[in-house]
Amino acid sequence: MTHPKPLLNTPHVFAPDTTIEVDGGAVAAQVGELLIDALNRTAAMRGQTSVPQVCYLPPMGPIGSCDTCMVELSGTLVRACETHVAAGQSVLTRSDKADVGQREAFDRLLQNHELYCTVCDNNNQNCTVHNATRELEVEHNARPWRSKGYEQDHSNPFYRYDPDQCILCGRCVEACQNVQVNETLTIDWEREMPRVMWDGGEVIDGSSCVSCGHCVTVCPCNALMEKSMLGKAGYLTSLPTGVLGDMIAGVKGVEPSTGYTPILALSEIEAEMRNQRVKRTKTVCTYCGVGCSFDVWTRDRHILKVEPAHGPANGISTCIKGKFAWEFVNSDERLRKPLKRQGDTFVEIEWDEAIQMVADNFSKIKKENGPDALGFIASSKCTNEESFLMQKLARAVIGTNNIDNCSRYCQTPASKGLSRTVGYGGDSGSISDIEMADLVICIGTNTSESHPVLATRVKRSHKHRGQRLIVSDIRKHEMAERADIFIRPNPSTDEVWLQAVTKHLIDTGRHNQAFIDQWVNKWDEYRASLELYTLEYAEKITGLPVATLKQVADEIAAVDKVCVLWAMGVTQHCGGSDTSTAICNMLLATGNFKRHGTGAYPLRGHNNVQGASDFGSMPDVFSGYQKVDNAEIRGRFEADWGVTLPITTGLDNHQMIEAIHKGKLKSLYIKGEDTITSDANANDVAEAFAKLEFFVVQDIFFSETCKFADLVLPASPSLEKDGTFVNTERRIQRIYKALEPLGESKPDWQIIQLIAQKMGGAGGWDYKHPSDVMDEVARLTPTLAGVSYERLEGYKTLQWPVAKDGSDQPLLYTKDFPLPGGKATFFPLEYVPPSEEVNETYDLHLNNGRLLEHFEQGNMSNQIPGIKAMTPTTFLEVSPELAAERGLSSGSLVRLESPYGFVRVKVLVSGRVQGKQMYMPMNSTLEPVNKMTSSHVDRATHTPAYKELSVKMTVLEDKGESPLPRRNFRFGHRTPTSGVEVEKKRARLDYHVPGTKPADKLVQIKTTESV
Repeated sequence: MTHPKPLLNTPHVFAPDTTIEVDGGAVAAQVGELLIDALNRTAAMRGQTSVPQVCYLPPMGPIGSCDTCMVELSGTLVRACETHVAAGQSVLTRSDKADVGQREAFDRLLQNHELYCTVCDNNNQNCTVHNATRELEVEHNARPWRSKGYEQDHSNPFYRYDPDQCILCGRCVEACQNVQVNETLTIDWEREMPRVMWDGGEVIDGSSCVSCGHCVTVCPCNALMEKSMLGKAGYLTSLPTGVLGDMIAGVKGVEPSTGYTPILALSEIEAEMRNQRVKRTKTVCTYCGVGCSFDVWTRDRHILKVEPAHGPANGISTCIKGKFAWEFVNSDERLRKPLKRQGDTFVEIEWDEAIQMVADNFSKIKKENGPDALGFIASSKCTNEESFLMQKLARAVIGTNNIDNCSRYCQTPASKGLSRTVGYGGDSGSISDIEMADLVICIGTNTSESHPVLATRVKRSHKHRGQRLIVSDIRKHEMAERADIFIRPNPSTDEVWLQAVTKHLIDTGRHNQAFIDQWVNKWDEYRASLELYTLEYAEKITGLPVATLKQVADEIAAVDKVCVLWAMGVTQHCGGSDTSTAICNMLLATGNFKRHGTGAYPLRGHNNVQGASDFGSMPDVFSGYQKVDNAEIRGRFEADWGVTLPITTGLDNHQMIEAIHKGKLKSLYIKGEDTITSDANANDVAEAFAKLEFFVVQDIFFSETCKFADLVLPASPSLEKDGTFVNTERRIQRIYKALEPLGESKPDWQIIQLIAQKMGGAGGWDYKHPSDVMDEVARLTPTLAGVSYERLEGYKTLQWPVAKDGSDQPLLYTKDFPLPGGKATFFPLEYVPPSEEVNETYDLHLNNGRLLEHFEQGNMSNQIPGIKAMTPTTFLEVSPELAAERGLSSGSLVRLESPYGFVRVKVLVSGRVQGKQMYMPMNSTLEPVNKMTSSHVDRATHTPAYKELSVKMTVLEDKGESPLPRRNFRFGHRTPTSGVEVEKKRARLDYHVPGTKPADKLVQIKTTESV
């Protein structure tokens, strides 16, 4: 049985259009909505407890497996979660018939679940089974609990499954199949004792499970639990297993005489006591740019779990890192005190000495060489407020615009393409627009691994809502496997096929002329610029057949709403800005802006790479992308800060390295960025760092970059401070301090302020809290004028631009474009081939990118033992045909060499790559791929051309152990289904609809005490 799957990021708008009767009273309802939703709304309005609903979770939609939501509709028992509202319905939720059905259904569930709440780690006032037992006033099971005969499964490093506690509600399966859409979990209903399966087997380890945690989050009891909770959450749960078993047996022994009520009351007292020592703090994920938010549960410094529910970007969703990869904050490798270089070693010093050392050296270098002899690099991991203060330190205190951030390494070309055409350098809509599009085109984005929660929205809409999916990539990753059309253009040629498809749409009259006439400038110039880009020319350059290009054009023309997603597979080329521009040109030509379900979506790679730029850590703009060379804008900042500011654009990251080599840049201050393993041509960067007179690095770990520093300052990660982040959809969200800073580490904003104050405090430096910084930003930044901490309280968010009254814009350009005349503009392009192509010597193309389970080089994720065990090292994906040609197998050790450097890496033979194209993840600081990348950059933004890399290979060892353990999810085999397949449960001989047989009229057995 199938039901429409609700959109996950698009809240349902209740629009009452009928009246139904519920338990004798009239209530407003909406035709077609689920009856369970109408009943829940009614119960809340009346201050009553709603009908039981153990398997129903509104974000996922109906499952229909638990049967506890039985109600009487026109004399017939129906499941409220499967029934849609119709005009004139009369519903009884508390009739004898409904009560019998509900209790019979719940009793069947309790047969599968042993109640021992007081000594259960899940006894935290949010256990659905516990709460339903209390609300139904259940005293005893009519059916005694029975063991299913299966062992607990602890094989996953992050969670365990206890079949004997599993009520078979199917929530976990629904979440896996249709929310995460990893399609690992099923229920084997044909067994005598049904159970949850992983890839059709009983063991989690080695299956396709990606440890996203969806199943654990939605489990209504303790069947699936985070291992970090076990023995840690309760007052009694840390007792030895044998003692716990004796206590459970003792409780069961008195149950016949007491019933459940006093036992539940005791457990509720214990649950309330837990609130005194378990802290629940709202935060935002510090990994990718999706912006997942959730509550993190802590006991002292121990992280019990992450609990998603209300996040506007993610709802109930997480990935492996957001759910389970937080223990890096307690790593023994955390920096705790300032470190001063002493020869080839570092010694701990006090903060006063460290701050004085910074002030003295900065002042000396500024006096001797001028302010532009200093450079500053902000962090995409730190908060917006810290980004703002970093650029203020550079501009107001030092007097230089030499300030940049790591968006230079990834997304600046995307922002350039957007600003050239539509104005704002941010996503044109929200994740909700992506999930409601008719067609999603993914270009150069491994979305399911780099932005996994956002990818679930595409996968769900594609699987259940008829959304079409086109993927362009040189590697066959998961999204490519799922695509309706998967194209593999030659490396660095996406711009060409985009131009050719756009031209073909125009030539065949399938563009949107009315939209162009009203909203876009330079139409004639743009159309003339496409003359070269015939389908035949595109086939020659890209290797894509004309027929395939026509098919892509047909898909675009056939639908009303198109969204394009792209990432570093587009931006990290010499033509990254031009390809990004070509995407925007195509969307403008087809009228795919200004409407929900349409638009351009460059997917931001870091949690706050968008915010680092939004808040001014760039060489040419203040906060809100206000140009530093605009006298009026600069004057506003000068008046507020009481200083004279530099007037010319400063150096970006790439230019800073060049300036060091030329002897012009003498000092560098890097905050939260491991530049050695991030920037291109790492060997060249290392040589530059060695030339600096004074080098400050501020981080939470002693990174590879720290090894070159004169002074290392210990910072605090996001869980140890307050602030805000901006996600990929321009959504500003608050983070709250969950833990005190470790050792003597400090939040970055406090460190920056101490330095500024020691250097005289030009510009005003008396911030008591990050909210003070945000108030200053709002005062100086028109696009952020209405942002305040009060408006961001809890899970409230704002998507910039934000007007003074607090109104924001989840969808951009609804009125006009922020360009002259209020119109967008086409931007004509001329294709330029890549900087490097394979040749006789360097005959192999090396692609590179991220892994789902790690983040970047692994500075944080390598601190997580479970992730380290799953994927302990980097590897090189080699196609089966290349492996056969070179005598390679998984485990072979090879040396890869480019003109700029070399690495040693083990081979993984994989069908994800083809021919002489290879792929190497970035998850290594020891053998980083950027040792081999060149200094070639995007022509418009200086973003390194990481993806334009040709290498040669030498086989060092032809045999060896595979770099990827067999337990890794990539060796699993998904088992896709429509969901829980509840029809198989209902087809069992031992099943009937609860409440429809005389024996279902359960009698609440009196306690022996009362007899």
